[in-house]
Amino acid sequence: MQGRRLRQLVKEIYGRNPFYTHKLKQAGIEIDALRLPDDLAELPLTTKPELVADQAMHPPWGTVLTEPIDHYTRYSQTSSTTDRPLRWLDTNASWQWTLECWKAVYRGARVTRADRVFFPFSFGPFLGFWTAFDAGSQVGALCVPGGGMPSQLRLAVIDGVAATVVCCTPTYALRLAEAACEEPTGGGPLSDSSVRVLIVAGEPGGSIPATRQRIEASWGARVIDHYGLTEVGPIGFECWEGPGFLHLNERECICEVLDPLTGRAVPDGEMGELVVTNLGRAASPVIRYRTGDVVVRRSEPCPCGRTWARLEGGVLTRTDDMMSIRGVNVYPAAIEAVVRRFSEIREFRSTVSHGRTMRSLSLEIELARMAQDGPAIAGRVSRHLHEALGLTVPVRVVDAGTLPRFDMKARRFTVTSDE
Repeated sequence: MQGRRLRQLVKEIYGRNPFYTHKLKQAGIEIDALRLPDDLAELPLTTKPELVADQAMHPPWGTVLTEPIDHYTRYSQTSSTTDRPLRWLDTNASWQWTLECWKAVYRGARVTRADRVFFPFSFGPFLGFWTAFDAGSQVGALCVPGGGMPSQLRLAVIDGVAATVVCCTPTYALRLAEAACEEPTGGGPLSDSSVRVLIVAGEPGGSIPATRQRIEASWGARVIDHYGLTEVGPIGFECWEGPGFLHLNERECICEVLDPLTGRAVPDGEMGELVVTNLGRAASPVIRYRTGDVVVRRSEPCPCGRTWARLEGGVLTRTDDMMSIRGVNVYPAAIEAVVRRFSEIREFRSTVSHGRTMRSLSLEIELARMAQDGPAIAGRVSRHLHEALGLTVPVRVVDAGTLPRFDMKARRFTVTSDE
C-alpha cells in the first residue's frame, strides 16, 4: 500500500513541483522505472537546510509547492529554535490530511465527542495545536481555546468548563501545576480537577519517565505523548495500552531509521535518525525528509492491537542537540531525566560554556518554596548527574522566579563563550 501511494505521489508531483522535479532529475531518477517501495533508497534525501535555502532563493514560499499559489489556504511556520523559520503552506485537501493524522492521535488517547478539550497556547503560526483544534472539532469534541491568557486564568477556564483533555507542551503542563500551587485562594490540587488526560507535544518530556511521572502525579491524569513536525505533519502518537512508545502512522507515512553518517538503514533496537515521507500531502510534500530526531524503532505488535512500528522512549534527542563535554556526549533529554526525579526542583537551566581549551557544563535549579537546604539538594543533583553522565556538573540554586517559564517549547539548554 505504501509503495502504491508513493508511486502515485511521485507521478502527481513530477513536472508540477519544481523543487522535487529538479531534485529527482538531478539524482538521475527515471520515474517510470521506479519499483516502489523496493527502490525507496534510490530517492534522494531531503534536508531542512535545503528547504530553507530554497525559500531564501525563491522568497517567500520557495519551489516545493505543487499547486498554484491561489490554491493554498493555510499558513504555518516552524518554531525556529535553531535556525531561520521555514514557511509552510497547505491547500484545503492537504490540511485535511493533517487533520486525519491528528484524529489517529485522539483515537490513541481515547478522546471522543464526549470530551471537552482545552488548548492553553498562543495560537501562533505553528502547525501542531491548530491541527489538533480543527481535528478535535471534527471528531465532535468541544474545543476550548486558551490563547492570550495568564496561567491562573487558564486554570479557571479548565475548572469552569470542566475540561477533560488538555493539549500542551510537557513544560507547560508542569507550569500549570506550579501555578495551581500558587493560587492565593487555595483552589485545590489539579489531581481533583475534571482533566483525565493530557496530550503533550513539542518536547521529549512526555516520554521521559521522570517528567511524565511528575505530570501525572500533579494532575492525577494520564499523559499521552505525541510527535510531529510542520514539514511532515502529526505522525506519531502514544496509545493508552503502550506507555513509553510512540506509534508511527505508517498508513500515511513511510518512516525509515537511518545511520545519520552513512545513510544506511539501522536494524530495530539501534539508535538512528528518523526519515519520513508523507504520502497524502501532495500539495506540499516531503520525500525522505531527514527530521534530525534520534529514535529507536520497534516492530513488534503493540498490546493495543496496532501493528505499526513504534519508537521506544519516543524521540530520544536531536542530532544537532548533542554536545561533547570533555569527551562525553551529552543530550538535553539526559539532563532532564535526572533533574525531574527531584520533586523539590521547579525549574532548571543547563549552560554549556566554551572555554579556550574545552567545554564545560553547569546547571541552575530553582526550588519549590517549601524546599529546605538548597545546597544539599544541589549536591544530590550533582551526584546523580555524575552517575548518569560520567561528568562533574556544578549545580547552583537560584532565587525563585529567576529562571524563565515557557508556554510553548522550552529552551533550557544554552551555550555561551567564556572567551
